[in-house]
Amino acid sequence: MNYKNKLHKIKAFVFDFDGVMTDGAVWVYADKETVRAGNIKDGYAIQYAVKKGYLVAVISGATSLSINNRMESLGVTDIYTGAGNKIVVFKQFLDENMLQPDEVLYMGDDIPDLEVLRYVGIPVAPADACSEVLQTALYISEYKGGEGAVRDIIEQVLRVKGLWALDSKGVIADDMNEVASR
Repeated sequence: MNYKNKLHKIKAFVFDFDGVMTDGAVWVYADKETVRAGNIKDGYAIQYAVKKGYLVAVISGATSLSINNRMESLGVTDIYTGAGNKIVVFKQFLDENMLQPDEVLYMGDDIPDLEVLRYVGIPVAPADACSEVLQTALYISEYKGGEGAVRDIIEQVLRVKGLWALDSKGVIADDMNEVASR
């Protein structure tokens, strides 16, 4: 089945962090804190989806304040870091939010994401994901991780439902600049 036929069922987005929301680069400082660079357009799409009532979650094997800080600033409350077994965490997320796998879209880029990608309703990958993930994904974004892949898939889902860049009256949203400074 074509992934586009499934987009209307989506109620939640779940993303890996490194390699999906970032280009995979990690800077490690002397105090061992890690810093990552994200994409502002991805960030806009995430906060917009949250405002439109979608659940957005992150499941990452990494543990870093930078992940939590970035996601919290975008309105994401379901942040699972240090996830050694992502499928266990994913099933917990489903249970906590009374969701079925076919109501969730998951984007991952590497081997630790495979179990979730095989379980979820719409498995998605950025263009630069590893070959095993690319073979598993129903949709492969034309964009690389950290370069708009997250925005790409969120925008597609919201467009299918007539929610992208529109307010409740169908008027182009005026909050576009609200997140530009984030």
